[in-house]
Formats: sequence, structure tokens, C-alpha cells
Amino acid sequence: MIKTLGNKENLVLLSSNYIGHLGYVFQNRAFVVPITYFYNDEQKNIICYSAKGHKINALRKNKSASLSVTDISSVNDWRSVLVQGTYIEEESSSAKALLHTFSLGVKDLILRKEMRDLDFISQFSSKIYIDDEPIVFTIRIDEITGRMRKF
Repeated sequence: MIKTLGNKENLVLLSSNYIGHLGYVFQNRAFVVPITYFYNDEQKNIICYSAKGHKINALRKNKSASLSVTDISSVNDWRSVLVQGTYIEEESSSAKALLHTFSLGVKDLILRKEMRDLDFISQFSSKIYIDDEPIVFTIRIDEITGRMRKF
């Protein structure tokens, strides 16, 4: 049976994971890429970061973004949430504070879910920045929907 998730169930799924798929549009084409994220319960938004590149260029032009998070146990046992939102590029001290919140939040999730204690952001993110600072951005949640199947 497929069931629609309520808002509380959507937020539980979103806040208990840190890997999702970011959707965005560039030149009338849809793109979906995996991304590490953190749901910031305090501000009710999603924190991400990235190097300059295709997705940042695209999101700067079209601020509509989506994030899909799925928890799959089997073909008959899964939960999925889809966030529709707006890209907001953060700057300066706000970006640094959000990156700190992101890092602590993801480290805590990994410790609770995987029983691994990590010291550095590089241990859970493959992004390496040599000359450029990371682009920190949030996704303001405009709508969130979810479904589940339990057979």
C-alpha cells in the first residue's frame, strides 16, 4: 500500500538523512545530481555547499531547486520525500556559520546512523577546495511532499 506522508513524517525522513538528489534546470533541461545536505531544523531550511561549476551557475540563473531523499529497504518497503524550494546563496560570516552548522550536523548524523566518528568535513565530502572558497547555499522550503510503501 502506498501512503502519503504527513508533514512530521516528511521532516523526520529529511532530518535523519544527509545524502539526497538535487534537481535544477539549466537551459530548459532538467538535471539531478547527488549532494550532501543538512536539514536545519532551527531555520527550517536545507544547507548545502559546492564548488563553483555547472550547478552553481545554473542555480544562480534559475533559483528553483528540488531535493529528493529516499530511504529504501526493498521494492515493497520505502519512504521518499520531495522538497520544492528556492536557492539562496549565502555570503561572508553567514556562509561560514552555516558551513559550521552543516559540518556538525552531518557528523552527528553519521555518528548516530553509522557509528563512525569523523573529525573533518573532508571525511564525508569529496569536495576539495584549493584556491576557491566553497559556495554555501540554502534551499528555502516552499513545499514538501512524501510517500511511502509498506507491503
